[in-house]
Parts: sequence; structure tokens; C-alpha cells
Amino acid sequence: QVQLVESGGGSVQAGGSLRLSCAASGYTYSTKYMAWFRQVPGKEREGVAAIYTGSGSTYYADSVKDRFTISQDNAKNTVNLQMNRLKPEDTAMYYCAADTKGSYGPYWYERVRYNYWGQGTQVTVSS
Repeated sequence: QVQLVESGGGSVQAGGSLRLSCAASGYTYSTKYMAWFRQVPGKEREGVAAIYTGSGSTYYADSVKDRFTISQDNAKNTVNLQMNRLKPEDTAMYYCAADTKGSYGPYWYERVRYNYWGQGTQVTVSS
């Protein structure tokens, strides 16, 4: 079992920054990918960024590339998402996700890859 707890959401004006954190506990040493997804009401949950914990390789959605940075702190078992130059369209509930199965096939941005999810943290960007 892996438990994920997100923090750091809030309200900010367009152009501002926020830093989300995801604290992982439990059976974390088997984690392959850690990712951030976001969802707005009525839309599919979409992958924002991911990190492969072994190599540190990172992956980003085109919509956030060059604005968001995902990083991991192994000592603290946390994964962070630094979000800069925020836009109103970044407004969403942000979820942390962990993949401990390491399955071949699903891309990093596909929900089916991840078997643990946090409860989410709201990010609101006003224009």
C-alpha cells in the first residue's frame, strides 16, 4: 500500500507561481513513476507531468512544458510540482499518482498506469 497526500494548492493571479508537494508513505520503494494529473469538472483527468523515479527522467504535457517542473526529494519521499507563469486554464484539481506495477505499455500520461492516487489539491488561477 502507498499513501499519497498533496499540499500546496491555492489561489493565485495569472502569471504567478505555486508549488505543489506530494508526500508518499508506505510501500514506496517499488514506485516506478510518480505523476501529477489535473481535472476540471466535466473533463477527463489529464496527465501534467511525471518522473521516472529510478533515472529521474521527466515528462511533461505540451501545455505546461517550460512552465512547470517536476522533481523528487528521495530523502523526504516527496514529489514536487513547481508551477510558474500560471494561466487561468491551469485551474483544476491536481492529483498526485504513483505507479508501483511498472507495467509495459501505458504511457506516462495514461491514468491506467497508476494504481495509487491522492485526494487532490485545488489550484485556481484568476485573470
